[in-house]
Amino acid sequence: MRLNDVYQFFQDSCPTAINKELAVCYVLSVLTQKESYGTELMQIIKREYPTYRLSETILYRAFAFLERIGAVSCRKQRTSGKGRPRHIYKLLPEWREQAEELSELWHAYVRGDYRGEQAPRFEYSH
Repeated sequence: MRLNDVYQFFQDSCPTAINKELAVCYVLSVLTQKESYGTELMQIIKREYPTYRLSETILYRAFAFLERIGAVSCRKQRTSGKGRPRHIYKLLPEWREQAEELSELWHAYVRGDYRGEQAPRFEYSH
């Protein structure tokens, strides 16, 4: 590291930590497209949203929340080798509409279109 690297850090986009609420929207944005699992979601965010940081703890809290409210189901899938089974998450059909609305909040946030002043109000109906 050089001193110029320190200055460059502040000139570049600073990483943004994703909180649980954003993580829920991010997870749903992926699950509206396909089934997925934690490691894959971490890889997607690093590749497609490099200025955002998502901790595994926050990601798994988002999964736990979505399971608790009945928005997703989880199944175990064996992996090759001696590793632990993968937890595959799937969006439940009755949650598709609300998941798409929350997914759009994620996309608006990362585009910079959402600043909090026009947050849609959702009624929890499930």
